[in-house]
Amino acid sequence: MPAKEPSPRKKAGNGEDSIYWDSSKNRYIGAISLGYGPDGRRRRPKVSGKTKTEVRSKLRTLRRELEGGTRTSSKNTVEAAVNSWLERGLRGRDESSVKVYRSLASNHVIPDLGKAKVHELSADEVDEWLTAKSEELAHESLKRVRSILRRSLAQAQREGKVGRNVAEFVELPQGKEGRPSKSLTLEEAHALLHTRQGTWIHAYVVLALLVGVRTEEERPLTWAHVHIDTEGEERPYIDVWRSVRKRGETKTRKSRRSLTMPHHAAVVLTHHRQRQQEECAARGEDWSDDRLVFAHSDGSQRSSTNVLRELRSLLKEAGFTAPKRWTTRELRTSFVSLLSDHGTPIEVIARLVGHSGTATTETVYRKQIRPVITEGAEAMDEIFKPDKGRKS
Repeated sequence: MPAKEPSPRKKAGNGEDSIYWDSSKNRYIGAISLGYGPDGRRRRPKVSGKTKTEVRSKLRTLRRELEGGTRTSSKNTVEAAVNSWLERGLRGRDESSVKVYRSLASNHVIPDLGKAKVHELSADEVDEWLTAKSEELAHESLKRVRSILRRSLAQAQREGKVGRNVAEFVELPQGKEGRPSKSLTLEEAHALLHTRQGTWIHAYVVLALLVGVRTEEERPLTWAHVHIDTEGEERPYIDVWRSVRKRGETKTRKSRRSLTMPHHAAVVLTHHRQRQQEECAARGEDWSDDRLVFAHSDGSQRSSTNVLRELRSLLKEAGFTAPKRWTTRELRTSFVSLLSDHGTPIEVIARLVGHSGTATTETVYRKQIRPVITEGAEAMDEIFKPDKGRKS
């Protein structure tokens, strides 16, 4: 006798299970009818199997997951969750931050945990993984790596792909000590301030070293925020009101500040602006104070990589034996160290660099140029006062 064909499928009511034979797949299909979604499409999650018994078992599991608000799948891996978060969870973030997170995910999270199913990953496994990573990563990098996993699982949890976020239950171990920041000695600072004068990188270093501006605050600085042509007893100053962050805001609210420039910085920036104006006139272009102070020749903003490369070239020319061991942020730590060695109170230094802990609460609005903090300029004028034996 010919084999009996499986009985045709029966239409299931809302919330009911149905099992039918799919000849194109040569398998039984099980489905749960859940009505219609907000988009008007019918919601019918499905499972498949070689026998009805296998399908019924999978349907029972599927129903339990649906009732618990999750849906497991062989496709719901840690790698898929991380990639989904990188795609959706970093919207609006600064490009440099996105690059760092993608690098850490590609080098540390996905290679180690990527194949694991999100619903099978345990807190113990995450703990062991972080403990191993603590032997090779600095503590700040370790924090970011855990953050990537925690936020990826949180997104998967919101999407109903996992019941709980196991990364939330794991304490962060202590990572390796990061490379300590260095500071220029007074002699090194003098050497740097008298190397390659008349170039943009020299002016950039002068502003960072003598005023304490962050590199992320210098690169988007425009001439409209540099006040050199002051009158009367008012000293030249700059408004540190912008940064390269996504929306242009400074690192913290206290970072938005106005700072008086020491005499040397004001002179250097005056000459730097004059050179830019001459170059602008030679090209037949109109001058505008909206131009960037440290722009490329085409007026575009310099990247952090470009600034670092030029700084290291300057350091080499100034006689530093290992210029590649220095970074741009260490101009700022040198500013702090030089002021501290000079006896400037830490509370004053905190205000100058825009730190929040010891600063008096003050809000600087866009059109408000007070209070302009003068202590740093006065101290730097004293530290780098003209020396009869030194060429100015």
